[in-house]
Amino acid sequence: MRMAKWTRAPLGNVADLCLGKMLDQDKNRGEPLPYLANVNVRWGEFVLDNLRTMRFEPHERERYGLKFGDIVMCEGGEPGRCAIWKEQTPGMMIQKALHRIRPHEVLDFQFLFYNLLNLGNTKRFDQYFTGATIKHLPGEKLAKVEVDIPPLPVQRRIAGILSAYDDLIENSRRRIKILETMARALYREWFVQFRFPGHENHPRVASPLGETPEGWEAATFSQAANFENGDRGKNYPNGSDFVGDGIPFINAGHLVDGSVNLFDMNYIDETKFGQLRSGKIRNGDILFCLRGSLGRTARTAILSVGAIASSLVIIRPTKRTNETFLFYTLTDEIGKQMVAELNNGAAQPNVSVGSIQNYPLLLPPKNLLLDLERSIDPIWRQMELLRSRLSNFRKQRDLLLPRLLSGQIEVDKLPDPVAA
Repeated sequence: MRMAKWTRAPLGNVADLCLGKMLDQDKNRGEPLPYLANVNVRWGEFVLDNLRTMRFEPHERERYGLKFGDIVMCEGGEPGRCAIWKEQTPGMMIQKALHRIRPHEVLDFQFLFYNLLNLGNTKRFDQYFTGATIKHLPGEKLAKVEVDIPPLPVQRRIAGILSAYDDLIENSRRRIKILETMARALYREWFVQFRFPGHENHPRVASPLGETPEGWEAATFSQAANFENGDRGKNYPNGSDFVGDGIPFINAGHLVDGSVNLFDMNYIDETKFGQLRSGKIRNGDILFCLRGSLGRTARTAILSVGAIASSLVIIRPTKRTNETFLFYTLTDEIGKQMVAELNNGAAQPNVSVGSIQNYPLLLPPKNLLLDLERSIDPIWRQMELLRSRLSNFRKQRDLLLPRLLSGQIEVDKLPDPVAA
């Protein structure tokens, strides 16, 4: 039972709320500073790759700047999605697509985050959304969102228990990143810098792609990969087709850090899945985003079967290559260069499958590709094991979350957070 000391208040009464600065290249003045946009904020974490800058004047730094303990929340896209800022990058600012939530002394910032996470998990932000097609959570609506306020010692105890799980999740993420760095370094050593095993016996020769090691083949992506578009026809699933469990339905938002994020996913039932004419994926497929989040790429190592949205294309290696080589080629400099050159959309970035198929590609000898696969496969297996553990930690945390925040569990009877 919830203790009588728990209260509830509108967020605007217990925190300072501020929407970020409007991006206007013609009007903005001051010093260029890095800023967070909607795409940089995930549930409980930030994606800080390829940060953009905006000009801020001195008096705007306090208004739009971030401090340790601020909660950054999406105003649109997936309204309510948020994470705690912990000075990951100094001098960070926010753009208008984001709210900055700075709790008063009555609230512990970690407890408030878990309060907001629980509201998001249970769809209780939805009643505050505006917009028929694109949902938004404007500042005046956010201020009305009610949050629970137990005594501070209870807040800190609850936050300590839940953050112990988040520490395990973050530790798994760090280990995955280290392993990914190792694998990518090996790829770049062999296929970008051409320092592969036995490279001394392969003198450089002229080719249509410049000087390349002898025995390497100037080709195109059509010789390296087969492409299949996601479902685009009348069977394309809509909101009414989604069920609570079944076959995962993947879109660009689920491609995170080179893998498929199975959290916050929609599902279609097996009957609907059987009706789809295309877009069925299997273990080992590579998913590539053709529009919007152009070039975003992921492996489906822990996904056995599913369906994807039309903004994605399935890429499978031909007999001439393998998944390992294709994945790192698409996500390394050659992939970024390809996307930049082939992008034919001004307002909405997009690339066609045909243009990718015709894009030039240097193919190493097949025995070297097999050596790459044998070297990196053990690293990938470790990463997938860590992703599985990460998923379990999150499920355990989310199972505990509503029970702690409803007062169903008496926190003083729980073990120490570290032990938990």
